[in-house]
Amino acid sequence: MSKNTVLSMQKQKRAGEKITMVTSYDYSMARLVEEAGINAILVGDSLGMTMLGYADTLPVTMEDMIHHTAAVSRALTNTFLVSDMPFLSYQTSERDALANAGRLVKEGHAQAVKLEGGATVASQIKAIVDAGIPVQGHIGMTPQSVNAFGGFKVQGKDADAAKRIVEDAYQVQEAGAFSVVLECVPAPLASFITERLDIITIGIGAGSGCDGQVLVYQDLLGITRGHAPKMVKQFGQLGDAIVGCYKAYAEEVRSGAFPAAENAFALDEAVMDEVRKSF
Repeated sequence: MSKNTVLSMQKQKRAGEKITMVTSYDYSMARLVEEAGINAILVGDSLGMTMLGYADTLPVTMEDMIHHTAAVSRALTNTFLVSDMPFLSYQTSERDALANAGRLVKEGHAQAVKLEGGATVASQIKAIVDAGIPVQGHIGMTPQSVNAFGGFKVQGKDADAAKRIVEDAYQVQEAGAFSVVLECVPAPLASFITERLDIITIGIGAGSGCDGQVLVYQDLLGITRGHAPKMVKQFGQLGDAIVGCYKAYAEEVRSGAFPAAENAFALDEAVMDEVRKSF
């Protein structure tokens, strides 16, 4: 498998080859993603909910992102690594945006950073790109703005809102981003944007017309409990399988079946005799 880079993924777009991306937040899962040949990993600030148990992404800190990004990076050879910039790590100023993006690269070993917003963060995107750090934009439903949106809702459903999303996409491209995530955007609008942009579009709840797709791995694997959002397809039911394994383990421990002789380490009887004589 060849190494995935900004240039290789741009080549995929031009060739009409779909780009694959999933989230990961730790070394063990990232190793499996690497083995599967996925193009890119996103260490999303979704870790606030999936790994830390928050109700949304807003409490996630730079230290959280650096910690998890660095762990993921240690598993990767060929998979491209993008790390989310958490809430208020870039909105405050271009200087803050550049400093925090630099930390994700220097300390987290990310190869690119992702930040939410279009026209409102174009200057921050440009500042980061000008420093030599690739940027992925994120427009449509931007989870860090959940309070402003009044919840997690599809965006761009009327003409004015749809036009704003298109304008945001152009602004992200103009600022120098190599890619943009389109989240919870109606499929025809996402296809329209993809056809007109030179940069890569990655969809999540945005239909099949995007250049690639991203999913949260807990959703993809069926680990997330409860109702799955419309935009999610579960490619397995690992949650049920994991619970089954835990139950089987607990049952064998309680019954004494585990550990069996083959799971234990032997000791020469003569040594045990010496121990017994000493006590």
